[in-house]
Amino acid sequence: MSKRNPTKSQRAVMELLDQGLPVEQIANSLGKSALAVKKQLNRIKRRVREGRIDPSPLPIERAASEPRIYLAGFDVFRRDAKEHGEHLKQLCRDRGFVGLYPLDGDVPSSLQPQDAARHIYTANVQLIRSADIVMANLDDFRGAGEPDSGTAFEVGFAVALGKPVFAYRSSEASLTARVSAAATDDNGAFCARGYLIEDFGLSVNLMLACSARIVVGGPAACLDAIESQIAEGRAASRSPIRSEACSF
Repeated sequence: MSKRNPTKSQRAVMELLDQGLPVEQIANSLGKSALAVKKQLNRIKRRVREGRIDPSPLPIERAASEPRIYLAGFDVFRRDAKEHGEHLKQLCRDRGFVGLYPLDGDVPSSLQPQDAARHIYTANVQLIRSADIVMANLDDFRGAGEPDSGTAFEVGFAVALGKPVFAYRSSEASLTARVSAAATDDNGAFCARGYLIEDFGLSVNLMLACSARIVVGGPAACLDAIESQIAEGRAASRSPIRSEACSF
């Protein structure tokens, strides 16, 4: 029996599955019912076992040569969040990477706000698990010296999973240079709310600065750094990369 390549519809299902998306989210993305997707997956598995489909290459095989990068950051709150996400993914494709953007999946409109939040959380955690590398936008978000808290969580989660984390900032200015000091004493400078402004010469909190390689520039510069490190054979190890700012 001659083998044939998967159809466009089959390939779409396989690629979404390989991104770590649950069946329900695959169904939403393709405009199908969850039952229809489950049946299609069963047919694909059966035909592969029977030798009727030649899945060459399978998405998982492509992933071996195309590193998957989760694109973390507060960019999801931009007015043009979807368009910006496509831009980031194109920057990834230009370098032979697969970009995973938090807004790639659709949130069912029938969900209540808190259920929608849980859906988004679960989908993004699954994307991070499926990624080889995480790239995070750690620019200040809703206050000087403070990146987006959701992005900070994703960085920590990725580090806990043993994934390399790269981050980018538009400036290398330290926290003490960016956060206004309302008072000073022998212990250092304090912000308007009375909390110490940490002074380690770092641009972000030490827990971020010491867990990620921070690149000064935008996403393109950060992706170039990732590409360079992969070429040197270090980023593919799936072990945490030591920051240039901190050594342990």
